[in-house]
Amino acid sequence: MTKTEFYVSADVEADGPLPGPFSMSSFGLAVAGVRDGVAFQAFDPAERTFYAELKPISDAYDPEALAISGLDRGRLTREGQKPTQAMNAAADWLATVSDELDAAPVFVAYPLGYDWMWMYWYFMQFASNGSPFGHSRCLDLKTLYATKADSPIIGSTKRSMPRHLLSSRPHTHNALDDAIEQAELFQNLMHWNRSEL
Repeated sequence: MTKTEFYVSADVEADGPLPGPFSMSSFGLAVAGVRDGVAFQAFDPAERTFYAELKPISDAYDPEALAISGLDRGRLTREGQKPTQAMNAAADWLATVSDELDAAPVFVAYPLGYDWMWMYWYFMQFASNGSPFGHSRCLDLKTLYATKADSPIIGSTKRSMPRHLLSSRPHTHNALDDAIEQAELFQNLMHWNRSEL
């Protein structure tokens, strides 16, 4: 019997290209929907969300990367959550949603590689029980689109997607805003029939 799963759209803002030498500045999570092994049911992605801003874990940062989010590093140093606090709170939130829906969480991102790298590393480094998504419960929206559109990965960009697949929400580089926006793209892709191309 296939276990029910729920899809968590995730977005990360960071001050450099990789975790460890650099820091995750913020992350947003939004529950996009649930699948019982047969059918996908979309949820309002603004209904179940989690957001955290984190203290830096190193002195190194790339000013250009930091500028994308618009977050002030000095303020994050003073007011951001400790990574242990943020990652354990996120894991607890995911466990609560999992209990509510009687389903296992699946991490969803575009592109998956970047956001997964940060979140998996931070969960493994700072959360008491490691990654709530295991080591591989994740879905790449770029690959999902490429498969449905029969498009090469290199050409599977948001610019190449039919406009009706994209969210009408703005891409603000606030991690929660962007997680919610991305959840709508995921929902549209899940319901999309390639014959609509």
